[in-house]
Amino acid sequence: MERDVTVNGVRLHCVVEGKGPLVLLLHGFPETSHAWRNQIPALATRFQVVAPDLRGYGASDKPKGVAAYGTSVIADDIAALVRAFDAERAHIVGHDWGGGVAWTLAMLRPEAVDRLAVLNCPHPAVMRKALRSNWTQVRKSWYIFAFQLPWLPEWSLSRNGGKAVKNALRRSSKPGTFNDADLDGYARAFSAPGAASGAINYYRAAVRSRPPSAKIKAPTLVIWAEDDFALGIELTRGMDGLFESKPRIEYVPDTSHWVMEERPEVVNRLLLEFLA
Repeated sequence: MERDVTVNGVRLHCVVEGKGPLVLLLHGFPETSHAWRNQIPALATRFQVVAPDLRGYGASDKPKGVAAYGTSVIADDIAALVRAFDAERAHIVGHDWGGGVAWTLAMLRPEAVDRLAVLNCPHPAVMRKALRSNWTQVRKSWYIFAFQLPWLPEWSLSRNGGKAVKNALRRSSKPGTFNDADLDGYARAFSAPGAASGAINYYRAAVRSRPPSAKIKAPTLVIWAEDDFALGIELTRGMDGLFESKPRIEYVPDTSHWVMEERPEVVNRLLLEFLA
Protein backbone atom coordinates (compact mmCIF):
# COMPACT_ATOMS: atom_id res chain seq x y z
CA MET A 1 0.00 0.00 0.00
CA GLU A 2 1.16 3.53 -0.74
CA ARG A 3 0.23 6.47 1.44
CA ASP A 4 1.12 10.18 1.59
CA VAL A 5 1.70 11.57 5.08
CA THR A 6 2.27 15.25 5.89
CA VAL A 7 4.77 15.78 8.71
CA ASN A 8 6.99 18.67 9.76
CA GLY A 9 5.70 20.80 6.89
CA VAL A 10 6.41 18.28 4.09
CA ARG A 11 4.45 15.54 2.39
CA LEU A 12 6.24 12.20 2.47
CA HIS A 13 5.25 9.40 0.12
CA CYS A 14 5.41 6.07 1.97
CA VAL A 15 5.17 2.38 1.19
CA VAL A 16 3.29 0.70 4.04
CA GLU A 17 2.91 -3.04 4.68
CA GLY A 18 2.19 -5.38 7.56
CA LYS A 19 0.95 -5.15 11.15
CA GLY A 20 2.74 -5.07 14.46
CA PRO A 21 5.47 -2.92 16.02
CA LEU A 22 6.48 -0.04 13.76
CA VAL A 23 9.66 -0.25 11.64
CA LEU A 24 10.79 2.69 9.51
CA LEU A 25 13.17 2.04 6.60
CA LEU A 26 15.19 5.08 5.49
CA HIS A 27 16.90 4.97 2.08
CA GLY A 28 20.01 6.81 0.98
CA PHE A 29 21.49 8.66 -2.00
CA PRO A 30 20.54 8.48 -4.87
CA GLU A 31 17.70 6.02 -4.27
CA THR A 32 14.08 6.03 -3.05
CA SER A 33 11.96 3.73 -0.89
CA HIS A 34 12.35 1.21 -3.72
CA ALA A 35 15.75 0.41 -2.19
CA TRP A 36 13.93 -1.65 0.46
CA ARG A 37 11.87 -3.74 -1.96
CA ASN A 38 13.52 -6.95 -0.75
CA GLN A 39 13.18 -6.15 2.96
CA ILE A 40 9.59 -4.90 3.11
CA PRO A 41 7.84 -8.27 2.51
CA ALA A 42 10.14 -10.12 4.93
CA LEU A 43 9.77 -7.59 7.73
CA ALA A 44 6.03 -7.17 7.14
CA THR A 45 5.47 -10.72 8.39
CA ARG A 46 6.13 -9.42 11.94
CA PHE A 47 6.00 -5.62 11.80
CA GLN A 48 4.19 -2.65 10.36
CA VAL A 49 6.79 -1.48 7.86
CA VAL A 50 6.89 2.10 6.59
CA ALA A 51 9.43 3.05 3.90
CA PRO A 52 9.23 6.75 3.04
CA ASP A 53 10.77 8.60 0.15
CA LEU A 54 12.79 11.05 2.23
CA ARG A 55 12.22 14.75 1.58
CA GLY A 56 13.76 15.73 -1.74
CA TYR A 57 13.36 12.24 -3.18
CA GLY A 58 10.88 10.23 -5.19
CA ALA A 59 7.24 11.24 -4.84
CA SER A 60 7.82 13.26 -1.64
CA ASP A 61 7.99 17.05 -1.41
CA LYS A 62 11.17 18.80 -2.49
CA PRO A 63 11.49 22.08 -0.59
CA LYS A 64 13.98 24.64 -1.88
CA GLY A 65 17.13 25.77 -0.12
CA VAL A 66 20.01 24.06 1.62
CA ALA A 67 18.64 24.76 5.12
CA ALA A 68 15.62 22.52 4.40
CA TYR A 69 17.94 19.50 4.21
CA GLY A 70 19.81 19.67 7.49
CA THR A 71 20.06 16.23 9.01
CA SER A 72 18.34 17.41 12.19
CA VAL A 73 15.43 18.75 10.10
CA ILE A 74 15.03 15.39 8.37
CA ALA A 75 15.31 13.61 11.72
CA ASP A 76 12.34 15.73 12.83
CA ASP A 77 10.46 14.46 9.76
CA ILE A 78 11.03 10.90 10.92
CA ALA A 79 10.12 11.59 14.56
CA ALA A 80 6.87 13.11 13.32
CA LEU A 81 6.31 10.14 11.01
CA VAL A 82 6.50 7.81 14.01
CA ARG A 83 3.71 9.79 15.67
CA ALA A 84 1.70 9.90 12.42
CA PHE A 85 1.46 6.11 12.59
CA ASP A 86 0.08 6.32 16.15
CA ALA A 87 3.28 5.10 17.77
CA GLU A 88 5.51 6.58 20.44
CA ARG A 89 8.61 4.68 19.33
CA ALA A 90 9.76 2.72 16.31
CA HIS A 91 12.60 0.55 15.16
CA ILE A 92 14.68 2.71 12.81
CA VAL A 93 16.68 1.20 9.94
CA GLY A 94 18.76 3.41 7.67
CA HIS A 95 21.18 2.96 4.78
CA ASP A 96 23.66 5.56 3.51
CA TRP A 97 22.07 9.01 4.08
CA GLY A 98 19.10 7.27 5.65
CA GLY A 99 21.65 5.95 8.14
CA GLY A 100 22.86 9.49 8.76
CA VAL A 101 19.30 10.52 9.56
CA ALA A 102 18.91 7.45 11.79
CA TRP A 103 22.06 8.27 13.78
CA THR A 104 20.89 11.86 14.25
CA LEU A 105 17.38 10.82 15.28
CA ALA A 106 18.81 8.42 17.88
CA MET A 107 20.90 11.25 19.37
CA LEU A 108 18.40 14.11 19.21
CA ARG A 109 15.10 12.22 19.67
CA PRO A 110 16.03 9.10 21.66
CA GLU A 111 12.47 8.77 22.95
CA ALA A 112 11.33 7.98 19.37
CA VAL A 113 13.81 5.14 18.77
CA ASP A 114 13.34 1.60 20.05
CA ARG A 115 16.13 -0.25 18.21
CA LEU A 116 18.53 1.24 15.69
CA ALA A 117 20.03 -0.52 12.65
CA VAL A 118 22.41 1.29 10.30
CA LEU A 119 23.74 -0.09 7.02
CA ASN A 120 26.97 1.27 5.54
CA CYS A 121 26.83 4.71 7.08
CA PRO A 122 29.43 5.72 9.68
CA HIS A 123 28.52 7.46 12.90
CA PRO A 124 28.68 11.24 12.17
CA ALA A 125 31.43 11.83 14.73
CA VAL A 126 33.58 9.09 13.20
CA MET A 127 33.04 10.43 9.67
CA ARG A 128 33.82 13.99 10.71
CA LYS A 129 37.10 12.87 12.30
CA ALA A 130 38.01 10.77 9.24
CA LEU A 131 37.53 13.71 6.89
CA ARG A 132 40.08 15.62 8.94
CA SER A 133 42.71 12.94 9.46
CA ASN A 134 42.23 9.91 7.18
CA TRP A 135 43.55 10.82 3.74
CA THR A 136 42.40 7.56 2.22
CA GLN A 137 38.84 8.39 3.26
CA VAL A 138 39.23 11.99 2.12
CA ARG A 139 40.13 10.74 -1.37
CA LYS A 140 37.16 8.36 -1.36
CA SER A 141 34.90 11.24 -0.31
CA TRP A 142 35.90 13.58 -3.15
CA TYR A 143 32.26 13.76 -4.26
CA ILE A 144 31.22 15.37 -0.95
CA PHE A 145 33.47 18.30 -1.74
CA ALA A 146 32.40 18.40 -5.39
CA PHE A 147 28.76 18.57 -4.28
CA GLN A 148 29.46 21.91 -2.58
CA LEU A 149 29.65 23.58 -6.00
CA PRO A 150 26.48 25.37 -7.15
CA TRP A 151 24.31 23.91 -9.96
CA LEU A 152 27.07 21.87 -11.64
CA PRO A 153 26.46 18.64 -9.65
CA GLU A 154 22.73 18.83 -10.39
CA TRP A 155 23.39 19.31 -14.10
CA SER A 156 25.94 16.52 -14.38
CA LEU A 157 23.84 13.92 -12.57
CA SER A 158 20.38 14.71 -13.94
CA ARG A 159 21.15 15.42 -17.61
CA ASN A 160 20.24 12.82 -20.22
CA GLY A 161 17.47 11.52 -18.00
CA GLY A 162 19.78 10.74 -15.09
CA LYS A 163 22.17 8.59 -17.13
CA ALA A 164 25.04 9.39 -14.75
CA VAL A 165 23.04 8.01 -11.83
CA LYS A 166 22.52 4.72 -13.64
CA ASN A 167 26.19 4.52 -14.56
CA ALA A 168 27.29 5.24 -10.99
CA LEU A 169 25.02 2.55 -9.57
CA ARG A 170 26.27 0.01 -12.11
CA ARG A 171 29.94 0.80 -11.52
CA SER A 172 29.73 0.73 -7.74
CA SER A 173 27.73 -2.51 -7.36
CA LYS A 174 28.29 -6.19 -7.97
CA PRO A 175 26.87 -7.54 -11.26
CA GLY A 176 23.16 -8.28 -11.05
CA THR A 177 22.43 -6.02 -8.08
CA PHE A 178 20.22 -3.71 -10.15
CA ASN A 179 18.12 -4.64 -13.15
CA ASP A 180 17.22 -2.19 -15.91
CA ALA A 181 13.87 -1.36 -14.32
CA ASP A 182 15.55 -0.51 -11.01
CA LEU A 183 18.08 1.76 -12.70
CA ASP A 184 15.49 3.44 -14.91
CA GLY A 185 13.28 4.11 -11.90
CA TYR A 186 16.09 5.65 -9.85
CA ALA A 187 17.27 7.78 -12.77
CA ARG A 188 13.75 8.98 -13.54
CA ALA A 189 13.12 9.92 -9.92
CA PHE A 190 16.48 11.70 -9.58
CA SER A 191 16.00 13.75 -12.75
CA ALA A 192 12.51 14.97 -11.75
CA PRO A 193 12.18 18.71 -11.06
CA GLY A 194 13.86 19.65 -7.78
CA ALA A 195 15.05 16.12 -6.98
CA ALA A 196 18.74 16.51 -7.82
CA SER A 197 19.02 19.70 -5.76
CA GLY A 198 17.18 18.12 -2.86
CA ALA A 199 19.42 15.06 -2.81
CA ILE A 200 22.66 17.03 -3.16
CA ASN A 201 21.56 19.56 -0.53
CA TYR A 202 21.89 16.80 2.09
CA TYR A 203 25.65 17.00 1.54
CA ARG A 204 25.73 20.78 1.43
CA ALA A 205 23.78 21.10 4.66
CA ALA A 206 25.95 18.52 6.41
CA VAL A 207 29.16 20.41 5.65
CA ARG A 208 27.67 23.59 7.13
CA SER A 209 26.60 22.07 10.44
CA ARG A 210 28.08 20.22 13.40
CA PRO A 211 26.77 16.73 14.23
CA PRO A 212 25.09 16.18 17.61
CA SER A 213 27.24 14.66 20.33
CA ALA A 214 24.85 12.80 22.64
CA LYS A 215 25.53 9.15 23.39
CA ILE A 216 23.17 6.77 21.64
CA LYS A 217 20.87 4.98 24.06
CA ALA A 218 19.12 2.58 21.69
CA PRO A 219 20.44 -0.95 21.16
CA THR A 220 22.30 -0.66 17.87
CA LEU A 221 23.17 -2.98 14.99
CA VAL A 222 25.63 -1.91 12.29
CA ILE A 223 25.61 -3.93 9.07
CA TRP A 224 28.70 -3.20 6.99
CA ALA A 225 29.40 -4.45 3.48
CA GLU A 226 33.16 -4.78 3.25
CA ASP A 227 33.62 -3.77 -0.41
CA ASP A 228 32.10 -0.29 -0.09
CA PHE A 229 33.62 1.96 -2.76
CA ALA A 230 33.10 5.17 -0.78
CA LEU A 231 33.43 4.22 2.89
CA GLY A 232 36.38 2.40 4.45
CA ILE A 233 35.85 -0.45 6.90
CA GLU A 234 37.94 1.45 9.47
CA LEU A 235 34.93 3.76 9.93
CA THR A 236 33.31 0.98 11.98
CA ARG A 237 36.10 1.06 14.59
CA GLY A 238 36.53 3.19 17.68
CA MET A 239 32.81 3.79 18.23
CA ASP A 240 32.28 2.25 21.66
CA GLY A 241 32.43 5.55 23.55
CA LEU A 242 29.60 6.93 21.42
CA PHE A 243 27.01 4.49 22.82
CA GLU A 244 25.59 3.66 26.22
CA SER A 245 26.00 -0.04 25.34
CA LYS A 246 28.38 -1.57 22.82
CA PRO A 247 26.90 -1.80 19.31
CA ARG A 248 26.72 -5.08 17.45
CA ILE A 249 28.64 -4.96 14.16
CA GLU A 250 28.06 -7.51 11.42
CA TYR A 251 30.42 -7.49 8.43
CA VAL A 252 29.25 -8.76 5.04
CA PRO A 253 32.18 -9.81 2.83
CA ASP A 254 32.33 -9.59 -0.97
CA THR A 255 29.50 -7.06 -0.95
CA SER A 256 29.32 -3.48 -2.20
CA HIS A 257 27.80 -0.37 -0.63
CA TRP A 258 24.31 -1.44 -1.77
CA VAL A 259 24.18 -4.22 0.81
CA MET A 260 20.42 -4.66 1.25
CA GLU A 261 19.90 -4.95 -2.51
CA GLU A 262 22.94 -7.13 -3.12
CA ARG A 263 22.59 -9.49 -0.12
CA PRO A 264 18.90 -9.30 0.83
CA GLU A 265 18.85 -12.73 2.47
CA VAL A 266 21.69 -11.73 4.83
CA VAL A 267 20.23 -8.32 5.66
CA ASN A 268 16.74 -9.73 6.20
CA ARG A 269 18.03 -12.42 8.56
CA LEU A 270 20.08 -9.93 10.60
CA LEU A 271 17.22 -7.43 10.84
CA LEU A 272 14.64 -10.05 11.84
CA GLU A 273 17.00 -11.39 14.53
CA PHE A 274 17.83 -7.95 15.89
CA LEU A 275 14.39 -6.37 15.80
CA ALA A 276 12.51 -9.37 17.22
